[in-house]
Amino acid sequence: MLKNINPLLGPDLLYVLRAMGHGEDIAVVDRNYPVLSAGPRILREDAANGPTVLDAVLSVLPLDKGHGAVSRMEVRSKPDELLEVMGDLINVVKSHAPAMEVGSLPPNDFKARASRAAAIIISGEARVYGNILVRKGTLPL
Repeated sequence: MLKNINPLLGPDLLYVLRAMGHGEDIAVVDRNYPVLSAGPRILREDAANGPTVLDAVLSVLPLDKGHGAVSRMEVRSKPDELLEVMGDLINVVKSHAPAMEVGSLPPNDFKARASRAAAIIISGEARVYGNILVRKGTLPL
C-alpha cells in the first residue's frame, strides 16, 4: 500500500507513468476505442469513466507545457463540436493545470499519435469520443 496514491493507479499503470520520459504521450480512451491494433501497451480501467481515470493519472503526471501537450479526439466531420464527455475531460485537465490549452485532433490523427504513445488506458467510459492524449512534462527544480 502507498499513501496518497489514487487506487486506480495500480502497479502496472504506476510503472508506465514513472518510466515515461518527458515528451512521451499516454492516452485515456473510451471503452469503444480500437486498441488491439493500435500498437502500444494496453492498460484497463474498466470500472471507472474517462474523467475519473484522467484525474488519477494527472494526480501524479506533470504535463508538458508545449503546444499540443493535451489533445482530445474531434467528432468525425464536426471538428468544432464539443460533446459533454469532452467538456468533462477538459475540466479535469483545467483542475490540474488551469492555464493548459486543450487542443483537438481529427480521429485518424489522434489514433496515429496514440499508436506511438507509451500506453493506452482503456476506461469504462460509455460515451463516445471520450478520448484524450496527455504528454508528460518535467518536474520543476
